[in-house]
Amino acid sequence: MKKEFVIRGQTASGETEILEFGGYKEGYAYRLTEFTIYPSTNIAGNNIELVASVTAAKIAVAPTDPNFNDEGLIGTALFNLNSTASYPGFTNSVINDTFLITQNLILMVQDQDGGDPINWQCRFESVKMTDSQAAATNFKQFSIFDE
Repeated sequence: MKKEFVIRGQTASGETEILEFGGYKEGYAYRLTEFTIYPSTNIAGNNIELVASVTAAKIAVAPTDPNFNDEGLIGTALFNLNSTASYPGFTNSVINDTFLITQNLILMVQDQDGGDPINWQCRFESVKMTDSQAAATNFKQFSIFDE
């Protein structure tokens, strides 16, 4: 089994994607190790402000208003580009890389300055679990999902 793998795509602003983990190998969990977003159009434009979130809960966490107290929020990303020298661009992501994933995730993206689709990429690492770890991890994620 691959130790690392990537899931990537392009999603319309304001929409969600389901990241499927149901078909992966039993006895394994996955950790989100990298979460990046990038514009799909108007890259040379004046202003770009993109945000995204990855959630292990029943509904997506709005990437425009992430709450780090939400147990289901496991990743946020920000891409900001402004053509003025006084306000340079930057990117940032915050990832809970200790969260063991055993169920599907919800990814949501938002383009604050327009409605262009957003490119995204998530890198995951597989983690072998004992039977007791698997039971605890599955129960934790089910509890978060079932809130």
